[in-house]
Amino acid sequence: MIKAIGFEYSENDGVATITLNRPERLNALTFDIYRELVETFAALQNESQVRSVVITGNGRAFCSGGDVRDIIGQLMDRDVSELLEFTRMTCDLVRNIRALRKPVIAALNGTTAGAGACIALASDIRIASEEAKIAFLFVKVGLSGADMGAAHLLPRLVGLARATELLFTGDFIDAGEAERIGLYNRVVPADILRGEANNLAVRLAAGPGFAIGMTKEMLNRELDQSFDTALEWEAQAQATCMQHPDYREAYQAFIEKRQPKFKG
Repeated sequence: MIKAIGFEYSENDGVATITLNRPERLNALTFDIYRELVETFAALQNESQVRSVVITGNGRAFCSGGDVRDIIGQLMDRDVSELLEFTRMTCDLVRNIRALRKPVIAALNGTTAGAGACIALASDIRIASEEAKIAFLFVKVGLSGADMGAAHLLPRLVGLARATELLFTGDFIDAGEAERIGLYNRVVPADILRGEANNLAVRLAAGPGFAIGMTKEMLNRELDQSFDTALEWEAQAQATCMQHPDYREAYQAFIEKRQPKFKG
């Protein structure tokens, strides 16, 4: 099992749960928490007992972004090479979430802002509580709204026009609006959020892990490709899946009128 210091980590029923746990600071990220999250999502690739991931927060926030005192204040005294080292590390977190060939569900329990919004954006599915307002705050502090992949990923979820507005203004939108524009997959009452996210994670963990991983890879790879290239990649991906034992197991289960037992 992965060991964590900067956040809570647990595994159950094939699901790894990462819980950001600085509620007194609205789960703001520190340098150390950033690094540990980068390393954790990289390590999860090789954790065979983990087949899906939930990331959430304790308290009234999912994640409010980088800690003003522990990160932003310290960055003021760094030179350009040191600043680039930091910004590349933040991008590595998003890169590792997207590269993980396992579904990642963000259970957004409250305020989701800045880097927290980008973590949610990088996740495969976003289930939010009714209190989960979200903002890409970067321009509010004089930074580019294009941070941690936001300018690449957000237009693909909500369209270019709405993404431009959100990244230009840095304004919060409430959960209902985020669901309406397609940023949130669903919105649920706060008291059932964890259960909803976990139930979906367990369902996906019990599914054909190889096929789900291949689907995620194709979603990533096809973002900027021509239709013909996408078709060829999908043909190759499907032929690969057809050689995997999960494909034969699904067929046998259908013939035998039983639930399949996928091995991932």
